[in-house]
Amino acid sequence: MTRQTEITSGKRPPTLARPWIQGAALVTVVGMFVLILMGFLTYRETPPIPDKVVTTTGQTIYTGEDITNGQGVFLANGLMEYGTVYGQGAYLGPDFTAQYLHDSAEIVKAEYDALGMDGATRTVEDYRTNTYDAETGTLTISPAQAIAFEAMRVYYADMFGTPEQKTGLLPNQITDPEKIKQLTAYFAWTAWTSAAERPGASYSYTNNWPGEELVENEPTSDTVLWSAFSLIALLVGAAILFAIFGRWNNIAW
Repeated sequence: MTRQTEITSGKRPPTLARPWIQGAALVTVVGMFVLILMGFLTYRETPPIPDKVVTTTGQTIYTGEDITNGQGVFLANGLMEYGTVYGQGAYLGPDFTAQYLHDSAEIVKAEYDALGMDGATRTVEDYRTNTYDAETGTLTISPAQAIAFEAMRVYYADMFGTPEQKTGLLPNQITDPEKIKQLTAYFAWTAWTSAAERPGASYSYTNNWPGEELVENEPTSDTVLWSAFSLIALLVGAAILFAIFGRWNNIAW
């Protein structure tokens, strides 16, 4: 039907009813407000990047510059298209946060066991206790954790230097020892944030994500509650919307 025919016949093309336009605008405004609020809270509650990470004997293991440069190495080599950090990324490779947390915790436990100590308990204490000093910008780790860091550095040097072709990594992906150290520092920091308890709380900076039994990193009740609530809200909202359109299919016009 042409525009002239519509005018002649007195019919107008259907348009959205005003309440639906107002509703869409309200949803957009509320949604943007929530996104901005969540972004602000995320920025405010972000875990600290220490100026340096030292052992209890004063030996510097890596620095805050190593952490930020390590993130740069991670992104520059497209490793998010291969593996994940905090569960974000691709799934060809491992989650490097979870991998570092698990493997280093096993090494720490073995070190304590070899000394005749209660390895399981000491490992939990090493990882859950937050030893970051905000005034000096220093994070203190145990000698066992320092040994684990070195072992993981060697592991990643082999993983990215001579990768198996089935992994999807390029041959000689990363061979510079300094970049390997920086990358290991970045993974170590993400593992620390996922296990060390946030000041004044009984859970980590990431709400104990990813989980790891060796350090008693278990999902918090709030995580489970809000995950279930968000899923229920999505299903109920979709059901209400479909019910309205099923009952009054011309309500929008």
